[in-house]
Formats: sequence, C-alpha cells, structure tokens
Amino acid sequence: MSTQVCRLLVLALRSACCHPGSKPCVRPPGLTCVSRAGSLIPRRSYSLDSLSSGPGRTMPQQPKTERLSPSTALSQRNLSAMAVSAQGQQRALCRYDSLDLGEVEENTRRARACKTMRRFIVEPELASIVTQHLGPDLEDDKAVIIECNPGPAVLTRTLLNAGAQRVVALEGDKSFLPDLQALEGQLDGQLEVVHCDFFKLDPIGNGHVRPPVMFTDKLFSDLGISEASWSDAVPLKVVGIAPQRNERSVLWKLAYALFERLSIYRYGRVELNLFISEKEYLKLVARPGDMQNYRAFGALWQMACDITLLHKEPWGSFVASTKQGGAIQKSMLPNDHLCLVRLTPRPELFSAELSPSNASTLMMMIKQCLAKRKAPLLDRLNLWSPESGSKLLKEMGMQEDIMTGHVYPEEYRQLFGLMERSQEFTQSWLYEEILENSLRKGWA
Repeated sequence: MSTQVCRLLVLALRSACCHPGSKPCVRPPGLTCVSRAGSLIPRRSYSLDSLSSGPGRTMPQQPKTERLSPSTALSQRNLSAMAVSAQGQQRALCRYDSLDLGEVEENTRRARACKTMRRFIVEPELASIVTQHLGPDLEDDKAVIIECNPGPAVLTRTLLNAGAQRVVALEGDKSFLPDLQALEGQLDGQLEVVHCDFFKLDPIGNGHVRPPVMFTDKLFSDLGISEASWSDAVPLKVVGIAPQRNERSVLWKLAYALFERLSIYRYGRVELNLFISEKEYLKLVARPGDMQNYRAFGALWQMACDITLLHKEPWGSFVASTKQGGAIQKSMLPNDHLCLVRLTPRPELFSAELSPSNASTLMMMIKQCLAKRKAPLLDRLNLWSPESGSKLLKEMGMQEDIMTGHVYPEEYRQLFGLMERSQEFTQSWLYEEILENSLRKGWA
C-alpha cells in the first residue's frame, strides 16, 4: 500500500514539474525534464559536446580537460552548434562558437554610409593581422581589449573568434549600435558595447556631457575596471584607427595624460595599438640629429613608451566614409600607408625625480628646447638653472656647444633629474605657462 502511495506521489510531482504555468519542482541533481513529441522524459543533463554524439544517448560527465588548441576549439564550436540545432534549442553563443564576419560588400556599404569622417577595417585578412599582433594567445591574456569605433565589427568578431576573453566596443556612431548590441546579446559576456568615442574621452571641464562624449572615471566605473599599480602588467589594450583630421592633437592629449597619470592612465600602463598615418609615425620615432622631424612630440613618447611598428598597410585597404572621400593628407614625408603602432608605457618611467606632479615641468622644458633644435643647450640650461649650465653639462659628459636637437630623450630626463636636485633650479617662471597649457588640454 505504501509503495503505491509513493508511486502516485512521484507521478504527481513529475506532472507538476513540466506542466505549463506550474512552479518548478525540486529534482535530483543532474536530472532535467526534456519535452519530446509531447512526452515528458526525465534525462540527465548533457554537455553540448555530448549532445553531438546523437540524440537519446547518455554519456557520463567527463573531468575538465585542458585548454583546447585553436584547431580543436574550432571543431568543438562546429559540433556544439550542430548539437544545439539538432535539439531545436536556443542558447547564448560561447567562446567556441565561430562568428560570421559578414560579406565584405555589405560591410563596405555600411562603412561608407557613416556620417562621420572615419576609416574602417572590413577585410577579414587585415582583421586577422591586427588580431595576431594583439597577442599570440588571447585566450590566456587577462588584459581587457578596448576597441575604438568598431563600425561593422569585422575586427570585433575576429578578436572573439581568436578567443579574446573580454572585448569592450566603444562606438561613437549610433547607426552601428543595433548590430553591435545584437551581437552582445548573443554572447555570454565576452563583449560589452558602449555608446562612446574613445578619442573624445575626458573633455575640458567637468560639466554634464552626453554620449558619445564621456569621462573615463564614469566609463570605467560602469565597466567595473579598477585602478592598477604602475608596476603591474598591462591591464588594458586599446586598438583602433586614430582620427586622421586631428591625430596629432589626439596623441598630444594622450601624452599629457600619460605623464600626469590622468584619464585612462589612472588605471595603469594602458597599451595603445593604433593605426596612425605614416608621416606621424616617422615623426614619432625621429632621432636626434634629424632637425626636420625630431620634435618634442616624438621625444616625449620615446621617453615614456616602448614604441613598436607592428604592421604597415596601404591606405587603400581601409574603407573611408563617403563624407571623408578617401582623401590622404600630403606630406614631405612618405605617407602611403597607415602604420599599426604599439605604445607600451615603461614601468620605470616614474622615479624620485620624475613623478606625475612635476611631469608637466619636464614636458614644458623639452617643448621649449626642441622648438629651436639648433639652439645651444647651454643657453637653455642657464635660463632654468642660472649659472649652472656648464656644471650640468659636465656632469652629463656633454660638450658645451651641443645643440638641443642633438640631445636624446633619456638625456633630457637625466638633465631634469639633476636640475630637480639642484638648489639653484627655479621653476617659478614656468607655473603660469604650465597651468595655462594644462587647462587648454583638459587635464587640470
């Protein structure tokens, strides 16, 4: 009698378990109710890979395996997708699902329809090259990848297909947001989409702003990104194409932020991987003695970062928006390519003599020196540290007739350190100019 009562109880619980509108019941671990052709069957839960072995076959759970190689991962993606299709179920795409990059023609059409002056990556081969340069094994890379203005998202999908753990797509044009957000919804947290233009972060002042303009602290707070020590590994990798019409201004703004540890650099040694014009790259890496191109702009970046040329790509490989018309700026320097350049801040940049609080003084000193690259360095030193120029040059082992355009970035830093320790050094006359420059750049 008691056995019959128990059986009736079990049947009642099973009916309530999968009956429409009923509350879920408590089931033994590993059991789930599967509906097939109107019948209710208690079945053990399957991994996506066990489903691919055929419907109706129960396989024991396997112990967690080691990380898969890219070729094995691709096979598993396809098997997983087939399994879900066979079961008629919908699920969030996982890291092993290969994303379709779309047709080049359609991506080109959408890129050209953009209303702002921009260039886009639409060729899968170029997207693969960029992805390979961001890291040999993105699956093991803990750094967050911030993609600037992904547009049709060809590079975005390529990064995710390569195993990127977390990609943040900052898109400034509303027309691209619906497709990006749809892709975000299909994934399981690997992609986050924000209506924001990376190159418009942290405008002058502290008033109310509207997307795509944002402040870094608000953006990173929403993303759950916290500040990191300067000596830590690279926490963020930024990838994108610098805006052509104001790329020098963008790079200057980032240089001020780097030396003063503001904006994105409050959060650690953020690595930039940017496409810039060939002429700007050549100025960025110009060496002392090149009086035409060696400027404060390049000297400061060389002092602060390891600069690596990753790839050179002809302008024609990028799609320009119709508004831009594909015009390329003329230059005395070679300017036939866009250069993918990596700028990794040096962990030893800051020291007892150089800190974010006095870095603006160093920047002003170098800007004034290299404004006239054929001027005697001795005259400049005597302006900053009266009657001590000869002493400083002697300590550095330099000739007294050396010109400012022949001094290496690291030598400028050493000179600044000596001046900081010198009792004769006075910088009071620099205060007003530095403050004005900081306010103009928006980093005060």
